[in-house]
Amino acid sequence: MKHFLFSFLVLSFACISGQSQLDSTQVFTLNNLEYLEMQGANVMLAHDFYPESHQGGVGLIQNGIRVATNGDLRLEPTPGQWQPVPKVGERKVNKETQEISVRMTYPDASKNKTGFNPIEYPDLNLSYNLKVVPQGKAFKIIVDLDEPLPEEWVGKVGMNIELFPGILFGKSYYMDNDFGIFNRQANGPGYTDTDGEFQISPMAAGKELVIAPEDKSQTLSIKNLQNSELQLIDGRAKHSNGWFVVRSLVPSGKTKNAIEWLVTPNVIENFKYSPVVQVSQVGYHPNQEKIAVIETDKRDVDVEEIKLLRINNQGGFTEIVSTKPAEWGNFLRYKYYHFDFSEIKTPGMYVVKYKNFSTTPFQINEAVYKRDVWQPTLEYFLPVQMCHMRVNDRYKVWHGRCHIDDARMAPVNENHFDGYLQGPETLTTFKSGEHVPGINLGGWHDAGDYDLRVESQASTIQGLAHIYEIFKVDYDNTSINQETKTVEILQPDGKPDVLQQIEHGALSIVGGYESIGRFYRGIIVPHKRQYVLLGDAVNHSDNVVYSGASQLTKSGVSDIEMGKQGAPDDRWVFTEDNPRREINTASALAATARVLKGFNDELADKCLKIAEVIWVTTSTDKKIDKIELAVELLRTTNNAIYSKFLKDNTKVITENIEKVGWIVGPAIPLVDSKKFKSKIESGVEDYLENVKQLEKETPYGLVYKPNIWGAGWGIQNFGVRQYYFHTSYPDIFPKKYMLNAMNFVLGVHPGINTSSFASGVGSRSLTQAYGINRGEHSYIPGGIGSGTALIRPDFPELLEWPFLWQQTEYVLGGGTTDYMFLVLAADQLLDK
Repeated sequence: MKHFLFSFLVLSFACISGQSQLDSTQVFTLNNLEYLEMQGANVMLAHDFYPESHQGGVGLIQNGIRVATNGDLRLEPTPGQWQPVPKVGERKVNKETQEISVRMTYPDASKNKTGFNPIEYPDLNLSYNLKVVPQGKAFKIIVDLDEPLPEEWVGKVGMNIELFPGILFGKSYYMDNDFGIFNRQANGPGYTDTDGEFQISPMAAGKELVIAPEDKSQTLSIKNLQNSELQLIDGRAKHSNGWFVVRSLVPSGKTKNAIEWLVTPNVIENFKYSPVVQVSQVGYHPNQEKIAVIETDKRDVDVEEIKLLRINNQGGFTEIVSTKPAEWGNFLRYKYYHFDFSEIKTPGMYVVKYKNFSTTPFQINEAVYKRDVWQPTLEYFLPVQMCHMRVNDRYKVWHGRCHIDDARMAPVNENHFDGYLQGPETLTTFKSGEHVPGINLGGWHDAGDYDLRVESQASTIQGLAHIYEIFKVDYDNTSINQETKTVEILQPDGKPDVLQQIEHGALSIVGGYESIGRFYRGIIVPHKRQYVLLGDAVNHSDNVVYSGASQLTKSGVSDIEMGKQGAPDDRWVFTEDNPRREINTASALAATARVLKGFNDELADKCLKIAEVIWVTTSTDKKIDKIELAVELLRTTNNAIYSKFLKDNTKVITENIEKVGWIVGPAIPLVDSKKFKSKIESGVEDYLENVKQLEKETPYGLVYKPNIWGAGWGIQNFGVRQYYFHTSYPDIFPKKYMLNAMNFVLGVHPGINTSSFASGVGSRSLTQAYGINRGEHSYIPGGIGSGTALIRPDFPELLEWPFLWQQTEYVLGGGTTDYMFLVLAADQLLDK
């Protein structure tokens, strides 16, 4: 009897355990990464908190696509970038009940009228717990308030969740028995609320919303379990970067279960992530290592042969290689394999095919990097971003001669809404509000915001200077006339475009320095109405220098004032006391002086003199801060003062070899010291061992650890550093890490979207990006987005959507020049 009972209990436990394992893939359960998961759907809560750009609160991934986010209490029906958001508190996970909760409070003191992007919070103190609770194939969103909502806030505070528009256009919805489609543009009617604010009328209202019932991969039901209605609202009507919003108001007098929704995502039966093959969208040099990365569902154990097919010039394909890919292992939420076809060197067009996935065409060719890869950045993107110029492109004008009224000195004690901070003094002879001459020339808009940050200008001219002197780029396909302030794209003028662009950036930095006696911090519009402008930058202001009162008594300028001729709509120029940024800017000027010599001697001399003044007058507590300036001045002047500084700080350099070893490398021949060289090389050897370990962390041969923004720009910069490590220490460092970085940017990166981060480059690329063109859902050729972001903890994402700045925004500085550098460097090294 005991034996029978024991056997029965064991068998029963096994059956229950087996049933539990089976059901765990078909119902929501808490996984070891602390989010709810079932096969085909995931629910995150406060793993990310970046609601300003649609990343935070309750988020839902359905059949491999993030479809909803920002599930949380908000104070507006369709909040925008600078609206109040709650402070995220302690996050708790109950493994027994499978419940995830997070403590939230209004206001957030770290953002309330302070910080990088200050937000003005209303007089509301609100604390609550936001929870997600699994309910079989559905989950509940529950909000428990600490105290009932103040009566004056009833009808204003509601539970929101945002639906990604890019996959909904043309799809249908039902709200109870009402129905409609998701329109491509926001449509009226609208109304004015009790606070005098414009609001769009809801698309629908009721108890249960069903989204895309005709598409089983996107069908989603949201049901309000409380006695109040759901509203479906088009958030794009108030903010161009808005999403569709589902909202219900917090009722009066309630605390527990003040909000209670049941959310049911339809999942494809036995859903598995379809394999994706990631290759360079441009292609490969014959001498280059060629490794396709295959990304699969972790449950996918059926490994088939992968094929390399050559596209025939008469149509059809010829199979070149067919083999089983090599398993790499697990990374993020996927399993990865490698397909190495480095031995294939025959020129031609190719595709890689694995199961039902075929890559876009790519080439193997010795000339792969000689055309159509780095050139769009130089002949389109940089010209389009040029401030104070009219930019013509055949039949098109990208923008007129903008910001000719630059600029007025910013108000003291001003915490600007886009991260600029003016202290209690202007640090110049100019008073707040006074016109500052000499800065209405040069510079590039950076890049979706139209502002001129000095570090962006400086790193752009420094990157271009290095490109010109190393790779001898005399490419000319643009006419740039500084006298008429006119640019003509695709019209050569007999001058190297790189030198003309360097000149343009230097004019802005030098002009500012000569005018105010120091580097400007940045130049930016004062008013949010100007800041959110999409389209022609000439519409930022009236281009007439403001001649009114010199003192500024308030932040910004009213819409009425902006409409007047000669209005105070001129941009503001900010200053700062920041020795490190001064030194970095001087480094850029020292490099610029080298390459402008013989092209614009007067400007070159000014750049060098300013850099030398900064060397003497500016100091910091850390010697490492001046290493780069010493290197650039040494390379420009060959003055022994700077080589002595480097030798005296050998220990500082070796202790920070990852940061400055690549910078010092090109200057080693100018430092007459075998001991110095030996010490540096020893440090580089140690650093290589670290890089070798980092290479093993991902299937891409480099580190991918984005925070909120995509990691593309950082990876580009890593690649540039690797070029200097390789060329300065060729017996120590290989070139493969640099090439891995370039391939990552060109398409070999995580996620279903294998686009090149460089718009218009390669077979597939970012063609909806966050630049001045984002309102048209288009792109600027040669602009480089930050790329694939990480929806924490484990979901790589690059959406086809132009308003996600953390994925697709263009920037100046290294984000632009590092890309050009990498491609030119690859062409140089692989041709050897």
